[in-house]
Amino acid sequence: IVLWLVVAASIFTIYFGFVQFRFFSHAIQLVKGDYSDPNDAGEVSHFQALATALSGTVGLGNIAGVAVAVGIGGPGATFWMIICGLLGMSTKFVECTLGVQYRDVGEDGTVYGGPMYYLSKGLKERGFATLGKIAAVLFAIFCIGGSFGGGNAAQSNQATIVIKELMGYESTGAGAIIGLVLAILVGIIIIGGIKRIASVTEKIVPFMAV
Repeated sequence: IVLWLVVAASIFTIYFGFVQFRFFSHAIQLVKGDYSDPNDAGEVSHFQALATALSGTVGLGNIAGVAVAVGIGGPGATFWMIICGLLGMSTKFVECTLGVQYRDVGEDGTVYGGPMYYLSKGLKERGFATLGKIAAVLFAIFCIGGSFGGGNAAQSNQATIVIKELMGYESTGAGAIIGLVLAILVGIIIIGGIKRIASVTEKIVPFMAV
């Protein structure tokens, strides 16, 4: 999987002329709000969208993943992760561009988009309507599975381990209680919809990044 991702990212990087470096200053301007228009479709700002996307990667990938990789492969693994990260920026550029191009905007201004939409719509335009529908459904199923494994189990488990060590808790019941509290807090945020998620992540993610 990693090899395939690196190959795809390398192809995107070359095809788009190292877009992650050429448009880096433009990306900063977008996040700063230089191109923000209150009349544009959407429910969150550019920075809130970035913070929400980062909230799912900072921690699990950038901290826990790095620790595991260094533990297995040694300090040199960090170098290759940086290279893969730089190449992967072009993949994210492609993902986000397709997401915006093939999104739907409801009558109330709610935006619907993502891989499920551009897989089905984009492949349909290429004459692969059935393949697009199948790919979209499979992605949605795998995304749910990934959220349980990586987004929930791994992150909450690591947070629980750290809290138990800091507080000196040793019982297994303490882990269950911490997990329940985390589930309730996350549930309160998620049930509030993308606006509440974005309002929370834009405040927390900068501290996570630091």
